[in-house]
Amino acid sequence: MTENFADIINEEQLIQKHKKERKDLQAQIQSLKKSIGKGNKKQKKDVTEEIARLELDLDKRQNDELVNFKLSEVKLEQIDIKENANEENLDQSENVDEKEEQQVIPQKISKAQRRREKKANEEKERNQRIIDEEAGNIYSKRNMEMIAIRNILVKREFKLHEIASDGNCLYNAVAHQMKVKGLTPLGFSDLRTKTATYLRENMNDFLPFLANSESEDLLTPEEYEKYCDNVAKTSAWGGAVELQVLSKILECPIEVIQAQGAPYVVGDEFDAMKKLTVTYHRHMYELGAHYNSVTKHNPGEQPDEF
Repeated sequence: MTENFADIINEEQLIQKHKKERKDLQAQIQSLKKSIGKGNKKQKKDVTEEIARLELDLDKRQNDELVNFKLSEVKLEQIDIKENANEENLDQSENVDEKEEQQVIPQKISKAQRRREKKANEEKERNQRIIDEEAGNIYSKRNMEMIAIRNILVKREFKLHEIASDGNCLYNAVAHQMKVKGLTPLGFSDLRTKTATYLRENMNDFLPFLANSESEDLLTPEEYEKYCDNVAKTSAWGGAVELQVLSKILECPIEVIQAQGAPYVVGDEFDAMKKLTVTYHRHMYELGAHYNSVTKHNPGEQPDEF
């Protein structure tokens, strides 16, 4: 019988619970695969989708359990810190009372001593801020999203190739994928120019999908032209529209892997052998969404640390 998460009292028990759940899932997957009728493509497709759903559900639940367990540990540590601080303050208060009772005249503190005490207090506060920030960052949306994406990549024998967050991330991720696939290499500047040209030549196809960020009204032809200028000449961030255009001008599918939900493919009418794969991150940077690329994970190579 599977152990309840509420009964877990240490990390080792949680790890063992997750291992057992993985083993049980593998047995269930084998049973599902054996149930597929010979040559039944529809049943094979349905079973494959069901297996992917089961694996995704388990990954999400186990990640949630790990986060909750770690957070509970952090809370307990914070309680211990507060209790120790209260005890320390109490001891200091008692020492002050004793000194007052004994009517001991306090010695004059030198400037050098005050400087040393101030420096020690600042260092203590700085260390505590670092501890608090690290505790928060480990379980932030950014890191949990990264864990989920890397889990997906590991299963497909991929590893993450990080792209700089300079506004050109989509174009640089696609350029890197073209290099990985052995296609004619293009830099982000070339891709921006080709994207802007295609947008200008096909304004009627894309104008209905672009709105003014302030008024939320559809772009006017003049605003659309300005949008194209920004695509070509600035580091304006690329999104869904630019993904579609890149797929069309390169005549290849572009697969987008994200933390939640199944990967989606833009341009699946093109040759699947030329498919480019990028990852989409909603929480990687404060400024917003970000795209990375991937490379093949070689057998025997150490996986990326989460």
